[in-house]
Amino acid sequence: MTWNLEGKTIIVTGGAKGMGEAHCRLMSACGAAIIVADVDEAGEALADELRANGGTASYTRLDVTNEDQWCRMVANAMAVHGRVDGLVNNAGVALLKSIEECTVEDFDFLIRPNLMGTFLGCKSVLPAMKNAGGSIVNIGSAAAMKAVFPDLSLYSASKAGVRLFTKVAAWEFRQHNIRVNAVHPGQIATPMNAELRADPSLQKMMMGTIMYDRFGEPREVAQAVAFLCSDASSYMTGSDLTVDGGWTAN
Repeated sequence: MTWNLEGKTIIVTGGAKGMGEAHCRLMSACGAAIIVADVDEAGEALADELRANGGTASYTRLDVTNEDQWCRMVANAMAVHGRVDGLVNNAGVALLKSIEECTVEDFDFLIRPNLMGTFLGCKSVLPAMKNAGGSIVNIGSAAAMKAVFPDLSLYSASKAGVRLFTKVAAWEFRQHNIRVNAVHPGQIATPMNAELRADPSLQKMMMGTIMYDRFGEPREVAQAVAFLCSDASSYMTGSDLTVDGGWTAN
């Protein structure tokens, strides 16, 4: 399925690989101009490929915890495209570690990109979206909805923060016709969790939480993201959209 994104300029953080790459590929195919924002320079090759396939795409190196880099990227997007219609706050990290073992450094490692990065993204695109409106999609997690595993305390807290931040942002940004929604993926097969999926005992534990006998694919999450970036979701804001194979219902 495709969504009409013709004429829209959309920034995707963490866009070089995994779910972010899937978001970029699908929304480019739907007609959007894509800004692949990532610290991983593989984003350059992805942007090249999207252009070779007839799309409009560019790569920007972005540390989502760096406010100056955010401001420069948005300013450049406005200079090149004249607009920013969408932002997908996808960049994030994960850590499987007990509370007893976690350190202050672990706290910063998770909270800064996952929560601060989302805050800086929303704040930075606001001036660019004020006149024409737009759509912001924050990537949360099924772990923001319930206690899914032990050893996920800090990750769950960071994504729960994203979930509630999204709802307040939706309330604040409504006056500018900017919609803010969250997508909460479940067990999705990405490079980030490849090591966990390769461990038979962890894989068994992960599979035991979902209603299907497989992990989700990044393209399935991308469909939800593209929908929320499109005008087809014009009456949705402050919403939680789970793509989790029934994980949170189990």
